[in-house]
Amino acid sequence: MRMLRFLTAGESHGPELTAIVEGLPSRLPIRSALIDEQLRRRQQGHGRGGRMRIESDRVEITSGLRFGLTLGTPLTMRIRNRDWENWKTKMAVEGDPPPEAKPVTKPRPGHADLAGVLKYNHDDVRNVLERSSARNTATLVAVGSVARQLLAPFGIRIFSHVVEIGGVEAKKFPKTLEQIADAAELSTVRCADPEAAEKMVEAIDQARREGNTLGGVFEVVALGVPPGLGSYAHPDRRLDGRLAGALMSIQAIKGVEVGLGFTAARLPGSEVHDEIGYDPEKGYTRDTNHAGGIEGGVSNGQPVVVRAAMKPIPTLYKPLRSVDIHSKESFQASVERSDTCAVPAAAVVGEAMTAWVLALCFREKFSGDSLEEVKAQYRAYMEMVSRR
Repeated sequence: MRMLRFLTAGESHGPELTAIVEGLPSRLPIRSALIDEQLRRRQQGHGRGGRMRIESDRVEITSGLRFGLTLGTPLTMRIRNRDWENWKTKMAVEGDPPPEAKPVTKPRPGHADLAGVLKYNHDDVRNVLERSSARNTATLVAVGSVARQLLAPFGIRIFSHVVEIGGVEAKKFPKTLEQIADAAELSTVRCADPEAAEKMVEAIDQARREGNTLGGVFEVVALGVPPGLGSYAHPDRRLDGRLAGALMSIQAIKGVEVGLGFTAARLPGSEVHDEIGYDPEKGYTRDTNHAGGIEGGVSNGQPVVVRAAMKPIPTLYKPLRSVDIHSKESFQASVERSDTCAVPAAAVVGEAMTAWVLALCFREKFSGDSLEEVKAQYRAYMEMVSRR
């Protein structure tokens, strides 16, 4: 079993963000342009704030790749922060703090500010917010893009669409998953229901005028996932558990569903479980996919479907009350640059984390030091499955 793992580093206003991916097979084609495209998608969406006008993310691959093919060694990526030029003094790596680097002592409700200050014994909230910032999701998207390029040769495709923003729900979807994917890419809020999308835009604009923020729900779908990823043998190897953990690791995500999710709790079993059929040409078949492509912690060959709920961004232009960590006096929370709604962008990050987990489980199932070995194992396994 070949382990796939990654580490990220960097501060929101530091020189750069860094990601290291280990466990990729050698001779896997990796294109930085495809990573840049995913980074661009992350910065789109109606309701984004001023930071998106400053940053135009591009990845630089500095190790593990030669002439476009992986070497089988750690792949290092970095994304430069263009705003660093304005923060060189306040975020200097070495030396004494200059007078202009005044400590931030007012934690914002809903952020990691206060919890982080208490955990790491900081006197300056900036030491917390720089790393806890959602700016760091750029590295997750870069890592996820590498995972997508690992999965693509095996016919696995991942997309997302927004199903709710600010209480406005999408209800009228195109007939096929492919059509939903295409429609979402054309929407400024990544919603495949045009009527709902228009109302979502109106809700975001209204929230912006009121100094408020909106959350919502997005759905990620993975097509072409083979049966057998994940395991029921150990809790920490369940595919659904890993997906839930990965999606919950994204800033502001407060809930995850697989398939019917919480709706399944309100229905009788006869309306929840997917009946199994058999076709001599297609093999085992299902008329429904309430399980979201996962049964017993293992992929079953159907599309993997997960949903995630994102809370409203806690940085408000209509600030909430908090307490200064030094004086203990009450105040109205300060404002760092903020989005009004980042649900469409979070959906792209959700795609990345879904891709990563699927790639992780894929490498556990199909190990090998080179892409050719991985392909040989995949072919042998799929031939065995087809004979069943």
